[in-house]
Amino acid sequence: MDKGANRQVVIGVDTHKDLHVAVALDALGVRLGQLLIPATTAGYAQLEQWGRAHGTPTAFGVEGTGSYGAGLTRFLRQRDYRVLEVNRPDRAARHRQGKTDPLDAEAAARAVLAGVATAVPKAGDGTVELIRVLKVARDTAVRARSQALITLKTLLVTAPAEFREELAGLADTALLHRCAGLRPGAVTTPLAAAKHALRALAHRWLDLHREVHLHDGELDRLTQEQAPELRAAFGVGPDTAAELLIVAGDNPRRVHSEAAFAALCGVAPLPASSGQTTRHRLNRGGHRQANAALYRVVIVRMRWHPATVAYTKRRLAEGKTKAEIIRCLKRYVAREAFRHLLHRSGADASPPAA
Repeated sequence: MDKGANRQVVIGVDTHKDLHVAVALDALGVRLGQLLIPATTAGYAQLEQWGRAHGTPTAFGVEGTGSYGAGLTRFLRQRDYRVLEVNRPDRAARHRQGKTDPLDAEAAARAVLAGVATAVPKAGDGTVELIRVLKVARDTAVRARSQALITLKTLLVTAPAEFREELAGLADTALLHRCAGLRPGAVTTPLAAAKHALRALAHRWLDLHREVHLHDGELDRLTQEQAPELRAAFGVGPDTAAELLIVAGDNPRRVHSEAAFAALCGVAPLPASSGQTTRHRLNRGGHRQANAALYRVVIVRMRWHPATVAYTKRRLAEGKTKAEIIRCLKRYVAREAFRHLLHRSGADASPPAA
């Protein structure tokens, strides 16, 4: 019988687009070996076999579980391995120890072994992953649509005077449809070139607008199916619900408390005390898109939600600033959203990770 059959092994993985590097450690931190694999299903299976050849893998510490390591993370989770998300070593550690892929993989394994790495990665294999992909496509289309309109108006400023005056005063929608119907003919004059460019930009905007509308319809359906309680909350629309679902993931119980969720969204104040001064400062970290989503909910409630309007008036009378009130309300909305996310349809029912 292999003397290492009962040995517990921790494996760290430094992930890249095409190749992953793994290092195995035993329970005492002794380095058992390293492995280079392709970032394919066959490579993942090779890593599993290699790890089991050294003993019983108790945990995998993976860098980039949401990017280059997403495929490996899904593969390992499907086989019931414990996978933890590991941040890359800080600059000071890299300055002292150097930077190579095996060193990064070993640092990932040691972070798991020492209990420093405790974050459970998102599952990435449920409906929230569908929402995330659609949200990425929608957001990029919205940015490209805005850029197309800005570029169209910029070109219009330098267009020939008579043509520019002909389009002056039109609202954005009318301007876009007017430009989309232009017939430049042969591009032999500055006027024809301007018409050709404006027509192309207008058609681009209209195409992107249809694409955004298509994504919005799918996001509306998916978020309503997955989180009806969250969607029913005052001020929460499809885009906001999608952003909050994405930050929580398909396994929201990986976030061990509503305070942790607030910190993940960047709405939990950070202690900044020193000497005889006790204070907190604004948290500028966390998931900025989720933070912006909570801000939008708060602004809507401050205008239209009776209880929030009354709260705002009371806090203003106490001397609080509008910015301070918004921070308090974002913290409250994060607590409310986390409660809805835990009870959403299809959420991971497993208990939070220790």
